[in-house]
Order: sequence, then C-alpha cells, then structure tokens
Amino acid sequence: MARSVTAKKSIKLAKPPYVLDEQVGFILRQVWQRHSSIFARDIGTNLTPTQWAALSKLAETGPCSQNQLGRLTAMDVATIKGVIDRLTARGLTETSQDPEDGRRLLVSLTRAGQQVAEKVAPNALAITRETLAPLDAKERETLMALLNKLR
Repeated sequence: MARSVTAKKSIKLAKPPYVLDEQVGFILRQVWQRHSSIFARDIGTNLTPTQWAALSKLAETGPCSQNQLGRLTAMDVATIKGVIDRLTARGLTETSQDPEDGRRLLVSLTRAGQQVAEKVAPNALAITRETLAPLDAKERETLMALLNKLR
C-alpha cells in the first residue's frame, strides 16, 4: 500500500491545455488592477479613470460632441453619457449647442474643469511612471509600442 501512494506522488501531471496565469487577458486585467489601485491612491482628487480620461481629452482637444468624446476615450454611448452627466453635475463640464449643427451638443470644460485638469495632470503622469516603474526605459518603450500595436 505504501508503495502505491509513493508511486502516485511521483507521477507528474500533464500541463493542462489552458493555464489562466499565461493568458494575455488575465495578465492585462491584473496589470489594470495594479494601475487602478495606484490611480485611486495618487490621483489627488475624487475622479474615476473614465472621468479623468474625459477631462484630459477635453483639455487636449477642446469642445467636441459627446459621441466624438466617447470614441476618443474608448467609451460606449451609455458610459460616456454617465461620465459627462457626473462631471457636469460637479461643474467640471458643460454642454452647449453646436453652432454648425443645432441638433448636436458640444461638451466642453468649465473654468473649474480646466483648473482640475491642469492640477491633476502631474499626478496622472506620476501614476503612469509608477505603473511602469518595474521596467527599464527600453522595456517601457517596447511595452508601449506593443500595446499600441494591439489596439
């Protein structure tokens, strides 16, 4: 009996065909969770990553339609609407009619929104640096190039 227990222990199990820890989606989710934790800790104001994406993109591009802003920030229609509704309720964004197309609303930063974007940008840059800190400069460059290729 002791011999059969020992024999069973020494049998090496075959590697399963799917190992979760080796899957790109799982690894990306873990990296995103780490980045989100750093973001929440260091952003310096009460903004979600999607709210910051909308504010920073508006600071970069200026006023645009909500639909266009959603495309620029990779958010679907429902998500960008909720983000803009919350930012507008906080006085950080506002909407106005597009002078070229009265059916379309333009989203823009308020003065307060512009100030928040300017104040938070250094924190956001530091968050990116910390997220990438385990990599050396060449690895960071390679990672960013590869991630951009996967978009």
